[in-house]
Amino acid sequence: MSHDLLISLIAFALVTAMTPGPNNTMLLASGVNFGFVRTQPHILGVVIGFTIMMLAVAFGVGRIFSVFPPLYSLLRTISIAYLLWLAWRIGTSGATDPVPGDEARPMTFTEAALFQWINPKGWMVCLSVAANYVTPDNLWADVAVLSAVFLIVSLLSATSWALFGTSLRPFLKDERSMRIFNIAMAIALVASLSPILREMF
Repeated sequence: MSHDLLISLIAFALVTAMTPGPNNTMLLASGVNFGFVRTQPHILGVVIGFTIMMLAVAFGVGRIFSVFPPLYSLLRTISIAYLLWLAWRIGTSGATDPVPGDEARPMTFTEAALFQWINPKGWMVCLSVAANYVTPDNLWADVAVLSAVFLIVSLLSATSWALFGTSLRPFLKDERSMRIFNIAMAIALVASLSPILREMF
C-alpha cells in the first residue's frame, strides 16, 4: 500500500470510527449508565468483532451479497429490527445506579462482537474499504495494514465514547436527567438508521 493510500485509509478510518453511529451511541449510553469499567467488555467486543468482520469482508465474504442480493435485504431488516429494540431498551432505562433485581446491564463482549455483523454502518464501512483499499496483487499486505489501522482507530474511538459517557455520570444522577439522556440516546440510535432507510425507501 502506497504512502498516499495509507494516509487516505487512516483519514477514512478516523472519520467513520469517530462519528456517531450505532456502536458509538451505545458505548456513550453504556458509559453513562454503567461506568467505564463495566463497559470494557462492550468496548473490546466492538473492536475485536469489527476487526474480524473487516478481515472476513476483505477476503471476499462481502461478495456473497452480489451472488444472493436477497440476503442483504434480510440483513438490513434484521439490523433495523434489532437496533429499534436496542433503542427501546436504552430509552426505557432508568437511573445510573441499578436497584436490586434490575435487569439492566452493559452489553457483553460476545453480544458486542456479534452485533457488528448486523450493524449497517459497519457493513457499509467494510464494503467500502474492501472495494477501495484492497488490491488482489497485494491482498495479504493490504488486509494486514487495514486491519491494524482499524484495530487501533476502533479502540481509540470506542474508548473515547465510553469515557465521554462515564464523564457525564456525575451530571445525570437524578432520575429525570437520566430519563431525558436515555431517551435522547434512543432517538440518536434510531436516527443512525436514516441512511439505510433512505436507501430502502
